[in-house]
Amino acid sequence: MKSNKIIIGTRGSILALAQAEKVKEMLIKKYDELRENENFCEIEGFEKKSPLEIELKVIVTKGDKDLRDFTKIKGTTQKDLFVKEIEKEMLENKIDLAVHSLKDMPQNTPEGLLNACFPMREDNRDVLVSKNGKKLKELDENSVIGTGSIRREKELLNLRNDVKIKAIRGNIHTRLKKLDDGEYDAIVLAAAGLKRVGLENRITEYFDTDSFIPAPGQGILCIQCRENDNKIRHLLKSINDDEVTIMCKAEREFSKIFDGGCHTPIGCSSVIERNMLKLKGMFNDDGIRIFKEVEGNRENPKETAQKLAEEIKKEEMKNEKR
Repeated sequence: MKSNKIIIGTRGSILALAQAEKVKEMLIKKYDELRENENFCEIEGFEKKSPLEIELKVIVTKGDKDLRDFTKIKGTTQKDLFVKEIEKEMLENKIDLAVHSLKDMPQNTPEGLLNACFPMREDNRDVLVSKNGKKLKELDENSVIGTGSIRREKELLNLRNDVKIKAIRGNIHTRLKKLDDGEYDAIVLAAAGLKRVGLENRITEYFDTDSFIPAPGQGILCIQCRENDNKIRHLLKSINDDEVTIMCKAEREFSKIFDGGCHTPIGCSSVIERNMLKLKGMFNDDGIRIFKEVEGNRENPKETAQKLAEEIKKEEMKNEKR
């Protein structure tokens, strides 16, 4: 029986809900456009006469409940913290698809599920939000900067080795409150998150992607569904961004090679210019920052990522011999 109802699984944070709402809007808009097309039958399983009905279902994850430092949470990896419960509901057919931040996604997808769609990428840069409006170079010596990422910690200390790094957890609003309450002099966040929740005005400074390289996949939305759900897969294909998908494949491959998570000091960023994929990456080996750039054909993102990883590993071996 045909049904036009779709249930989207999402975490309950303001950012997660904003991202799910954005995907909901994109799907409804695209579906309405497709209904006017004579070839609508290509999107199987939907009733053309009826509008698309989308419901958001909030799912609480382990990462939402346990706000301790990632390293102190047993029985899971950092990247499992925000997806495992959502994936379970999808495998049990309680939701039809889920919206995730790609950088929170584990490398391995559970059997039966598929990372099917990458509809958009927001600004992938990291930003500084300071209490007094000072940029990083203007902060006083021994200023306390909050981050929960070893990559961000290493990049900060590479630029300012006279500041103090203090761990921070929680959603965007929780972190901003801790800053405003005086627990930190500044914090580092993703520009994408602040922009998606309408808090771009809180940004003090944007870091360029050479001196402060983002996490692989930062700013990319990932929509996950069941592998055998052709109805949903066909609909998601209509909002997929091909260039973002290429960036995703390259950056995820780079991360996979280095087994990257929040506790692996790597970064990666890509752009596509004409037919070329330009990829840059960073690995911080015991305080020694290695930064490399490569480019390759956009049709071969994984090979380009492997080339970048090889360049970094060659430099790492040189450092070990010194």
